[in-house]
Amino acid sequence: MEKIVECIPNFSEGRRSEVVEEIVKAIKSVSGVVLLDSEMDANHNRSVITFVGEPEACVEAAVRATGRAAELIDLNQHKGEHPRLGATDVVPFVPISNVTMQDCVKLAREAARRIAQDYNIPVYLYEEAATRPDRTNLADIRKGEFEGLRDEIETNPVRQPDFGQAKIHPTAGATVVGARYPLIAYNVNLATSDVSVAKKIAKVIRFAGGGLRYVKALGFELKDRGIVQVSMNMVNYTGTPLFRAFEMVKREAARYGVNVVGSEIVGLVPQGAINESADFYLQLENFSPNQILENRLSSALAEQAKEDRREEKRQETDGKEESLTESIGSFPDLVAEGSPAPGGGSVAAHSGMLAAALGQMVCNLTVGKKKYAGVEDQIKDILAQLEELKTTLCQAIEEDARSFDSVLEAMRLPKESDAERLAREMAIQEATKHAAAVPMRTAEQSLSVLELLQELFEIGNQNAITDVSVGASLALTAIRGAYYNILTNLTSINDVEFVEGTNKKIGLILNRSQEIVSEIETSLLERLKR
Repeated sequence: MEKIVECIPNFSEGRRSEVVEEIVKAIKSVSGVVLLDSEMDANHNRSVITFVGEPEACVEAAVRATGRAAELIDLNQHKGEHPRLGATDVVPFVPISNVTMQDCVKLAREAARRIAQDYNIPVYLYEEAATRPDRTNLADIRKGEFEGLRDEIETNPVRQPDFGQAKIHPTAGATVVGARYPLIAYNVNLATSDVSVAKKIAKVIRFAGGGLRYVKALGFELKDRGIVQVSMNMVNYTGTPLFRAFEMVKREAARYGVNVVGSEIVGLVPQGAINESADFYLQLENFSPNQILENRLSSALAEQAKEDRREEKRQETDGKEESLTESIGSFPDLVAEGSPAPGGGSVAAHSGMLAAALGQMVCNLTVGKKKYAGVEDQIKDILAQLEELKTTLCQAIEEDARSFDSVLEAMRLPKESDAERLAREMAIQEATKHAAAVPMRTAEQSLSVLELLQELFEIGNQNAITDVSVGASLALTAIRGAYYNILTNLTSINDVEFVEGTNKKIGLILNRSQEIVSEIETSLLERLKR
């Protein structure tokens, strides 16, 4: 998939599994979409279904699911704790990969148009797709729910839908369609049957009530359990993390002498949101995602696979040196062997490393000379910077080769099912972005080397200015080589913003490096003519 959109429609049915299964079938009948999750809540009498796919396919799936829900769900018979306007209550489109929010707004409006046209269901637009400020907030549109809208839609101009006639569908009600950023449906359950407690807490913690910035909250009764619930939509989990919402609910509940029974996440949740909560409650110091066993295991397995391939290669080449960085003397032979990596990207990094090494040589030829005592501190500073750059460029030699291997690994992933194809495409895109990022760092570091060489050309040992000039030419070669490799990778990346930003950045680096080398070369030739 070149472009990926997430769609999370909510349906007013959480007790009849056979009905939800029919809606799921309608979604899965569309080629190009992948079902990620389907959850039912009996107390809310509501289901949340999550799927991803190409933009047009997601619209088609959402429309078909809405039509099927209209056939199977009668709002006149529906009873549940969660507010609702329709059989298909809300249909949000979320940008995931190579899709902008504006793209999702267009998708929402197309889905809304088709739902109204095909099924005679009035549709309202919300969040980023809203056509009016008073319809940005879903709760404002859903005020009065199905019954309230049924009584007002034909007579109150304020309730005029964005698409369709001002007439409620007799059984399917109305639907709200929009575009938004990812959110987490998070509920905290309280050990009381007094629903007023949950409602009071919800009012305090939601942003509209002066509470947490990225929280929408309502209070419900869970009759089958004899408890109540504070139900929240976390619209920005980085701005307001889960643990902060939980702690505020817990603190407010304590004011009423009520304990927290537990909490739940409805649908899918980003790993980062869980990591933040674990970090907070365990009071971890300097915690890193690399400390998570599964993350480390995945990384270790990938590294082992790479090492196995390197071992095979070493055996094929009669036990040549263990790694590129440890056997730089045989680097030309490794390049010449005919395998795709090490290739041009590694050679570019090698050129930048040699440029830094030549600069170090000139520094060492300058330090300790009486003639240059006045600039010795500057030279030592340049020497230290060049040492660091040489090290990182040396590492980039092998890193570039590994990044190419990562792309090949992603391409080898299975692609039999829609889910496998989606996972493979996303892996290829991420690996290719990384493959473009490595030569970008090579270019940035080589430009830093070049700028130091320019300074060294003026204040360093003048008997070695030709060495500085050779180093400058090597640095420019490194940048040009990185530039070519970046352009090659960008042709396979679908993220327009990433491509445009990377193109602009490398273009500026290349232009600046050419200016510096031209200045050094002009100055060198003038001095040699004297």
